[in-house]
Amino acid sequence: MSRYTVLAADTEHLLTEKNSDFLTFLHPVNNREQAMQWVEQYRARYPDANHVCWAYIIGNTRQPQTQAFSDDGEPGGTAGKPMLHVLTERELGNCLAVVVRYFGGVKLGAGGLVRAYSNAVSQAAAKAELCEVSPSTALSISVSFAFEARLRQLLQQCKATLDEVSYSDKVTVSITLPQDAELALCDQLINETAGAADIRQAGSHSGV
Repeated sequence: MSRYTVLAADTEHLLTEKNSDFLTFLHPVNNREQAMQWVEQYRARYPDANHVCWAYIIGNTRQPQTQAFSDDGEPGGTAGKPMLHVLTERELGNCLAVVVRYFGGVKLGAGGLVRAYSNAVSQAAAKAELCEVSPSTALSISVSFAFEARLRQLLQQCKATLDEVSYSDKVTVSITLPQDAELALCDQLINETAGAADIRQAGSHSGV
């Protein structure tokens, strides 16, 4: 999985379209539960709003872990879906967008609603602070004492973080390294140790 961007901080924006106010809020979220908690907060904060529409993406916007949206009473496909589209196109991963609408008395029509909700989130996204996430993986590697110096050299070359070292009949290191460097490191270790290196995967995660 390649690097991707996520929302780094809360963002707010107000768009007024034909007397209707579109209050937009962007929040960093890591799962659906967090997203829904924010949505409920806005429903409680703006009980007289005509609509509280939302969309969220968890993970990489190009390969999301999960995503969802709601039109909250607006005509189908005119609010949540275009909001989600903007999050995807602006590469706002781990992001919830909430748009609170107060109707101003002038109907916008389906096309006007799509434009308004898209613009509301797009303008908020233009103000948003993003950060880059580098997916990483954790490995446990055991090699002979004679290979330790070479192992440390290889780890430095692939920008691995040395988390722990232990000694028994072999040297065992616990490391964290970028996912896209894992295959090359493993291949090199197997080749240089003639298959003697013991490589075990400990897990993977996304780090800023």
